[in-house]
Amino acid sequence: MSSQREPSGWAIGWTFFAAFMMILVGGFQMIAGFAGIINDDRFAVTEDYVLKLSTNQWGWIHLLFGLLILLAGIALFKGATWARVVGVVMAGISGLSAFAYIPIYPVWGIMIAAVAIAVIWALTAHGRDVADL
Repeated sequence: MSSQREPSGWAIGWTFFAAFMMILVGGFQMIAGFAGIINDDRFAVTEDYVLKLSTNQWGWIHLLFGLLILLAGIALFKGATWARVVGVVMAGISGLSAFAYIPIYPVWGIMIAAVAIAVIWALTAHGRDVADL
């Protein structure tokens, strides 16, 4: 009796999707970070926000988180456990924030929440399948 289970093609596909999305989002966050750092006088800043950070500080935050997400997306192709943890956390944040959009954009909010759930499932239940390829 073999304890080896067959890898799930669906889960591997969703894991690759998560990796590609993390690389894409990480790159976009890094671009936004560079834009905030280099051209901090080009953004409109108001006094009505909760966190009192300058555009330059927000730029560094976006740059560092973007780099982390991008590197995790690349590492996800090799089945790295830390990358799966970063992916699950980011998908969880994305899924929870999608609920804020449901009253405004119901279809979009539900779709993003559903994709986040699928990505979390793939990374937690079948994340090791990618490393076995």
